[in-house]
Amino acid sequence: MRCLNEGRRDDRGYENRSKGDQMKALQKGFTLIELMIVVAIIGILAAVALPAYQDYMVRARVTEGLSLASDAKSVVGTGSSTLGELTAVTDAFNAAPPPSSKYVTSVRLDHAGYTGAIIISFNAGNIGPIGADNQLTLTPFIRNPAGGFVQLAASFGPPAITGSLDWACASASNETAAGRGMAAGIVPPANPMAIRFVPSECR
Repeated sequence: MRCLNEGRRDDRGYENRSKGDQMKALQKGFTLIELMIVVAIIGILAAVALPAYQDYMVRARVTEGLSLASDAKSVVGTGSSTLGELTAVTDAFNAAPPPSSKYVTSVRLDHAGYTGAIIISFNAGNIGPIGADNQLTLTPFIRNPAGGFVQLAASFGPPAITGSLDWACASASNETAAGRGMAAGIVPPANPMAIRFVPSECR
């Protein structure tokens, strides 16, 4: 009996020591190498995620400029049945105070070629890290019933072409519009915004 009792005490002592060892192991926490690995992973995630988030925020603000261009679209779409009318509405629109906001410096119509193109200039100080390349353009096209698109100014003819109005957006690229058949006649921005900052329709 004595031996049995002593064996049981030894077992309990072993269990207590084993639990104590486990508690000590837990109390040790992370090693220096483990902490360095965690810090490195956080650094990598931050280096990848932060620029992507900044680009996303700029794109969201650029969308506001496209919304501000809606009045200019209406003016061109409803008041330009002839080249003379397009010239007149361009001059009248540009004579008024330009639409603007915190992120948009101005919305103007192309007065160099009187194409009906809308030039949107963004406020680089508020919108994000776009630098001096702060413009997008929206060029109006007429869908040709015979196929393809014709720039609005060229559609007056002769021969005149009538059809539905569509818009081609351009930044540092116009591949999306070109892929839709509106490559010829797009008015490029003087200071084209980098494609990573613009919506897909303007790339």
